[in-house]
Amino acid sequence: MALDTIGATNQLLSEGDVPPVHEVNAQGTSPFLLTSDHYGRVLPAALGDLGVAENELTRHIAWDIGIGGVADRLAEMLGAHLIAQRYSRLVIDCNRPPAAVSSIPLISEATAIPRNEGISEQERKARRREIFEPYHRHIHAAIDRRVHDKRPTVLVSLHSFTPVYAGVARPWHIGALYNRDTVLPQLLLRHLRSESDLVVGDNEPYAVNDLTDYTIPVHGEARGLVNTGIEIRQDLIADQSGQQQWAERLARIFAEIEVELRAERLVD
Repeated sequence: MALDTIGATNQLLSEGDVPPVHEVNAQGTSPFLLTSDHYGRVLPAALGDLGVAENELTRHIAWDIGIGGVADRLAEMLGAHLIAQRYSRLVIDCNRPPAAVSSIPLISEATAIPRNEGISEQERKARRREIFEPYHRHIHAAIDRRVHDKRPTVLVSLHSFTPVYAGVARPWHIGALYNRDTVLPQLLLRHLRSESDLVVGDNEPYAVNDLTDYTIPVHGEARGLVNTGIEIRQDLIADQSGQQQWAERLARIFAEIEVELRAERLVD
């Protein structure tokens, strides 16, 4: 599809493009519903390489390195439903409110994204309609089904972060992120801190808020779900061995947390 065809047809994705939503264990019985907003780094054929060098497209600016391997493994270990986004956040960031400037970034860290400059409102709408909205509809529908079936839902949003940002080293191995609801984050922090080999971030390296986040505010807080965000440092999960180790660790911790949530009748 030629670039100018996007505006002419109001369509971004073609038959050769992969669907935006990746799912594991849609029928999973675990109370945990896992999401991964920055799972993939796929680019629609119509957008080419966005004017960005290939070595840049493998960096954190394009996706959350390693989190896909952790998410898939964790979903299998917990028997949990995972809903993930295959397309790069450079096309549209599925954890940003659509009105946010960073939703379709012109610059990510210090890297310019030339193909995102001067795009039409039609193309913005196409990116939202064909990538952002299907992903969030899947999450919303999954929660609706669970509510209808009277199944408990605990939302866990999975991310990874860079070891160094703007020249500053980040010491944390993992962080628990939250905004209004602190029930699950505090349980998670307690379990993580009991692991003697971890440096644990409390709302570090990021904190959740309504202006910079979408998944937790919209699907977690607005729907009254127990929820948390998780950030794992990318160098720890850059290979399959690290992904397996972290999935095993989190599966063990979440199994213990599930028992506590049930004891407190926060999960029935």
